[in-house]
Amino acid sequence: MSPSPDSLPPPSRLPSGFSPSGFSIVLYQPDIAGNTGTILRMGACLGIGIEIVEPAGFDASDRNLRRAGMDYLELAQLTRHVDFESFERARREAGRRLVLLTTRGDTALGAARFRPGDAILFGRESAGVPEHVHERADLRLRIPMQEGARSLNLAVSAAIAAGEALRQLRADWTQRAAP
Repeated sequence: MSPSPDSLPPPSRLPSGFSPSGFSIVLYQPDIAGNTGTILRMGACLGIGIEIVEPAGFDASDRNLRRAGMDYLELAQLTRHVDFESFERARREAGRRLVLLTTRGDTALGAARFRPGDAILFGRESAGVPEHVHERADLRLRIPMQEGARSLNLAVSAAIAAGEALRQLRADWTQRAAP
């Protein structure tokens, strides 16, 4: 059973994966280099830290990763964890909340309230995350979809969740545009 999100201590230092956005996108053992590259590019452009929980299903030097990330990979704030346990140790030491995006989520994305330091976790394209990872999540969110739809592409899901988290956590995303 996961602790209540309210029982977690506030972040006491800048944790791995912390970025100007106030949260990070975490990829659990990603399978597809192109999706990971696209998410790295998004993170670089929007100031979002990206964390990868290894092993990945591709070589990090994969040309598809480089092609999708283009020249933005040098700008990306990337943190790698050798496995889920090392990620989990670092996350808990920093007092960060684990927010899992899953088709089995009990809360719709738009109803969630993001907090600075959140680690927003996405599972493998082929299999999601194992049950022990589900159990450790402090919050399980779903992106509402049409009846009969299985899932969205990983990079699309990460962008949707990142947009909502940015809207809530960063003032420059909520300032009104000039008429």
